[in-house]
Amino acid sequence: MRSKLFVPASRPELFAKAWAGEADAISFDLEDAVAENRKPQARAELLQWLRAGPPPDSGKTLIVRVNAIDTPHFAADLDAIVCPALHMINLPMVDAPDTVRQAAAALESLERARGIPRAIGILANIESPRGLRLAAKIATAHPRVTGLQIGYGDLFAPLGIRSGEPSAIQAVRMAVRMAAGEAGIDAYDGAYVDFSDREGFRRDSQAAQKLGFAGRSCIHPSQIATANDIFRPGDVEVAHALRVVTAATEHLARGVGAFTVDGRLVDGPFITQAQRLVGLARRLGMIQ
Repeated sequence: MRSKLFVPASRPELFAKAWAGEADAISFDLEDAVAENRKPQARAELLQWLRAGPPPDSGKTLIVRVNAIDTPHFAADLDAIVCPALHMINLPMVDAPDTVRQAAAALESLERARGIPRAIGILANIESPRGLRLAAKIATAHPRVTGLQIGYGDLFAPLGIRSGEPSAIQAVRMAVRMAAGEAGIDAYDGAYVDFSDREGFRRDSQAAQKLGFAGRSCIHPSQIATANDIFRPGDVEVAHALRVVTAATEHLARGVGAFTVDGRLVDGPFITQAQRLVGLARRLGMIQ
């Protein structure tokens, strides 16, 4: 999921166009993008679209950002959106493992009642000081947690941290990436709000990719192509990873745990990294 495009659920005229675009995932937003007095209407608009059914065989991930679990909208959001087409919910303001477990229980109840055989995942937002401190526990709170996503605005603004401050962004990214790594799940970078600054978005995305982030949120269609490009592994990188995986099969069968590929030393962690990269390349259709 290299790119995840936010689409306000209050803008049904954008639904089909967004779905036909190039983003790997579409995240319909019932939370921040919808004013309080418009939330019931937005929920109804999204429900109507889901009932009609997203176009099949798109290969896209369908996500809905619901309202926080401690709001009066959460239960109504789930009731409207839980359906076979939904892949995951984006759960905002997660600051404790219990929040994840409560959301998972609510999803399971609706899935069982509606005969949905596939478990809907949870993409947990890390956007509070407490959530950041407990990110590893949140990531491991339940098997439904498929990833952690940073919410810079909610995290930084109340603390007086300037938007875009590199040192703050770097510290948060490292903490979230390590927490996701502990759980064996992906980390996703938050939004870059100045969508007119395309070069800034590219540099910022490259910085996240270097830290092992799998992708990021996009708030405008103009950001999608850049995100897809940045978070796509390079051909040379994939070719090397394939050689590592092939060599590992041969060497490990002989009991050799460390060896060289392309003049580089390879052992356990690098084999795991190569296997992960090959898996990503296969999902993206780069290799068979």
